[in-house]
This record gives sequence, structure tokens and C-alpha cells, in this order.
Amino acid sequence: MNRGTTVLIVLMMIAVSLAGCTGTADLEEKVSDLEAASEVDQATILGLEAASTADASTISALQGQVSSLEDQIAANGNVTQLEEYNSQLISNNAQLVIQVDGLKAELDNSPTWEDVDDAYQQGLLASGDTSTLDVILDRGSMKCGVKESQYGMGYLDSATGVRSGLDISYCRALAAAIGLDPNTDVEYIPASGSDRFEKLASGVIDVLIRTTTWTTSRDADLNADFAGMNFFDGQGILVREDRFAAAAAGNSATALDNANICVGIGTTTEGNMQDWFSSREIDFTSVPVGDAAEATAKFIDGSCDAFTGDMSAMVAKKWQLDTDGSMGGVDIWIASELMSKEPLGAATRDHDSEWNEVVAWVWYGMVTAEEMGVTSGNYAAKATEACASNGGGQNDPGMCRLLTENLGLGTTTNPLAGTWMQAVLGAAGNYGEAYDDAFCAGDYDGTSGSAAMNDCLISRAGTLNALVSEGGIQYAPPMR
Repeated sequence: MNRGTTVLIVLMMIAVSLAGCTGTADLEEKVSDLEAASEVDQATILGLEAASTADASTISALQGQVSSLEDQIAANGNVTQLEEYNSQLISNNAQLVIQVDGLKAELDNSPTWEDVDDAYQQGLLASGDTSTLDVILDRGSMKCGVKESQYGMGYLDSATGVRSGLDISYCRALAAAIGLDPNTDVEYIPASGSDRFEKLASGVIDVLIRTTTWTTSRDADLNADFAGMNFFDGQGILVREDRFAAAAAGNSATALDNANICVGIGTTTEGNMQDWFSSREIDFTSVPVGDAAEATAKFIDGSCDAFTGDMSAMVAKKWQLDTDGSMGGVDIWIASELMSKEPLGAATRDHDSEWNEVVAWVWYGMVTAEEMGVTSGNYAAKATEACASNGGGQNDPGMCRLLTENLGLGTTTNPLAGTWMQAVLGAAGNYGEAYDDAFCAGDYDGTSGSAAMNDCLISRAGTLNALVSEGGIQYAPPMR
């Protein structure tokens, strides 16, 4: 109900009330006046309502404008923040440009790969200022770290002063390859299992060729870089019959429960023996010894029931003790098991690449020569024949390279002679000849294969040390 209707009803009620007090005429006049006043009021009310509606519309519009202005203010705030970020990025970019320009300047002044290669060639980046090869040739002699007690590998005959063995032949071949006299210019320095790497690192020896096993930790942790592997061996055990009978043991090391076993200090055989026996739950007592001579003495006097080392050493030791009668009638036997892999080879100091390459490739050359049928007796004739022209080229380019080319070996100051391999063959023969001199009768022709070797202490036939062509793993990369 609106305000005008309410007023009219009130007026009518008043009129009725007044009708009882005054006359009809007066009442009608008053009603008429009131109606007129009511109409005026209604018109006023309608005007106010219209004005109120207009005001509400205006307020709504203003609120829309305020909201729009608030959005603009917020947007303006973001723009300002973005402008601040952009300003910071521009500043950072300017600083980066300065740094990049500085790095470019340093790079322009830094050594190139060619510079690095030249530095290596000059020995500037090696462990010393000069390659060991240059030092040896300036000195006029080579110091080779060797064994003196292992027949077949490194042995010194105390009665004659003559050295023999596969390691000794390797030393002689190496000396010949670099232009030294293998008979007079090699100084053999005894190196034990415990001091050999110290002697190598300190420069007491130039190269270590002493039944040394190539292992991960030796290669990575010691100042040593391995070269040619001249013998693939494994660990064996030599046993006194009076302590452990071979028949009862079944010729097996598994029967050596509670045995006292001599083992060299600083050798791989220490760890191998521990691994082998503990994995089989066999108890034993390790008797540490400084070298093979001490081990032999303790084995002979009974301080040790058994003696462990490279199988080649055990075979050589058995032959020696059986031959010289040192055991006083006590029989000795070798267990049938190979306890480990023992790749034996030469080692040089780390970061001495030119010298290490020479040491490695001298051995590979000896292996290749046997593969090609080139021996100590025919190398000169073979060189002439191989390099002769056949109308379209050489008769045998591969053999000609082996016998007449430098192949990049040596240093800038002291490159190897083109005939270095002929010098090697003249001093030590090919691999087969060197093996036969070390372990067999020494009458091998150098070409007929392992089966033609006679009276061998350790036969090469059917072993890892045979050439690949015979089923072994002695193998040389291409000589070219």
C-alpha cells in the first residue's frame, strides 16, 4: 500500500467521524480539500520515487566507473612492476655481455688443441719435463726393474752371472729397439713385490718388467701405466708332500685346511688367497715373506707347508728344488687349481706416453713377427724380399712396414729408427723364440708353432700364451 492510498483512507475515516458532528455540506467540502491535498501529495511522492530511481541508476553507473577505475589502478600497478623487472633484466644482460666479452678474450688467449699436442710432444705436460725415452738415450743406458729368482721369467744364475727368462728377453728387445746395445747398455735392478712400484715412481728404474699383474687399482691408484702383456698366468700353490699328501688331497688345494702358506708381501696373491680360501670356508695361516728367496727358505725348512704365487713361478720353483736337491728328499707337488687371472706385463710411469708406446709396441712387434714367420735368423732376407717391387707394388707391404718403418714411435728428439724391429729380432727373436729360450730347449725355429717346442718346463701349446692362430690369446694390433 502506497503513501497516497493510506492518506485517503485516513481522510475518509476522519470524514465519517466528522459527519456525526457537522453537516454533510461541510464534510463534503473538507473531503474535497483533503482529496486535492492528497493528489498533490501523490504527485510529490511519484516525483520523489522517480528521482530516487534516477539516483539509484546514477549510483550504479558511478559504482561501475569506480570498479573500472580500480581495475585500471591495479593494471597500472602491474605495469609498473613489469617495468621494474624489465629494467633489472636490462641491467643483468649488460653485465652478462661484459662477462661474455671477458671470456671470449680469455678463450682467444688460451691454448688450442694443437698447442696442447705440441706441449705433449715436448714433454711439457708429462710428469717430468722430458720423456723417459729421451732421458735414457741421454744417459746411454736403460734401467730395467726385474726379478732374479724365477726361472723362466727373470732368473740370475749366481754361478755364471747370466740372466735369462721371458722378462729378460723383453728388456733386451726394448733396449735394442731404441738403439742401445742389449749386452752392455741395460742395467738390471732387482725389484721386489713390495718396492717395485716405489722404484718405478721415483725413477730408480725406467721400466718395470717383473711378472707384474695388471689390475684396476694398480692402474688407477699407482703412478704406473701398463704396456705389453708378455705372459698370461694364474695363481697356483706348491705343497710339501710330508704335510699334505697329494694322493689324499686329490691334488687339490681344497684339502689344505689349517695350512701355513708363504705369500709375498705387496702381491696380488695375498688378496687372491684370502678370497679363494674364505669363499670355501677353509682355514689357513698366511706367512708373509719379503721375496721369493725368503719364501723358498721357509718352505724348505718347514716353516711353511705350502708356497703360493704365479703358476709359472710355482712350476719353475718345483723344477729348481727338484733339481738342486734342496728339499732333502721331501717330495713336493702343485695343486691343480688356478686361483686367479694374472696377466703379467711391463709398466712405465703415468703420463709418459711416448715411452709407454715404445714399450708396448716392441712386444706387439715380437708377436707380429712370429705370426708372419719372421725370425732372428731370417729378418734381413725377409725385409729385402717383402719390400721388393713386384711391378704393381711391394711383395708384402705389411711385412715391409714391420721391418723398415718407424711407424711414428719415439719422440721428436729421438724417433725410433726405421729398422727398429730388425734390431729387436736380432737381440731377442720373435715371441716364439723368446718363449722357447725361457721355458723350453731353446731350439725352436720360430715358425713351426708351439707343438714344435721341446722339453718345455711350461708348454705353450693349448694355453692362453699360444698365438691366437693356435687358440691362445697372444694377439697384436695391426702394425701400420
